[in-house]
Amino acid sequence: MKVSVVKNILDANDRIAAENRQLFDQNNLFVLNLMSGPGAGKTTLLEQLGKTLAQEKRIGVIEGDIQSTIDAERVAATGISAVQIETDGACHLDANMIRSSLNDLDLSSLDLLIVENVGNLVCPAEFNIGEDCKVMILSVTEGDDKPLKYPLMFKESRVLLISKVDLLPHLRCDVEKIKNAALSINPGITIFEISSYTGQGLKEWHQWVLKQIKK
Repeated sequence: MKVSVVKNILDANDRIAAENRQLFDQNNLFVLNLMSGPGAGKTTLLEQLGKTLAQEKRIGVIEGDIQSTIDAERVAATGISAVQIETDGACHLDANMIRSSLNDLDLSSLDLLIVENVGNLVCPAEFNIGEDCKVMILSVTEGDDKPLKYPLMFKESRVLLISKVDLLPHLRCDVEKIKNAALSINPGITIFEISSYTGQGLKEWHQWVLKQIKK
């Protein structure tokens, strides 16, 4: 019974995700689903992206949080169009939540849409929202064992951003261990080592994003 219930939920989600995907394609829009645990640096990364790319590309962000509009306000301050979804306890964003928020964005005016998912290392990877690809952020402060503990996040992601690498001198974290584990789970994953504080790796990451934009 439990398996059937879960399957029905995911099947219903996938149907709405397909509708979202059709809408994104109609607007020639590239969509990223940004996932991580709490505090990995998703919002700071978006602020840096806005400062760098918002002058040349039209960017929209859907922010997912259990409560508050703090992150949406931070992102909007960089010139990015931002919409907040408060999940009221739900640990992830699903396709229906995304669909409901699209009325607050002019998709035809955007080049890039980024969904900042709820901070969680389990559920977000299970739900397709109609995105082009999932991007996983793992901060070095979380340790180097996370790919083996939460493999689905890394399996489903096209890109892994290893963040806060400026803190490595103060931590017992082996970046090569993270990379090797992630590649063993997903040999096709693209990996960037980044720091929003020093700017390390951000140019390469932003160039990757620009290459994906369809307009």
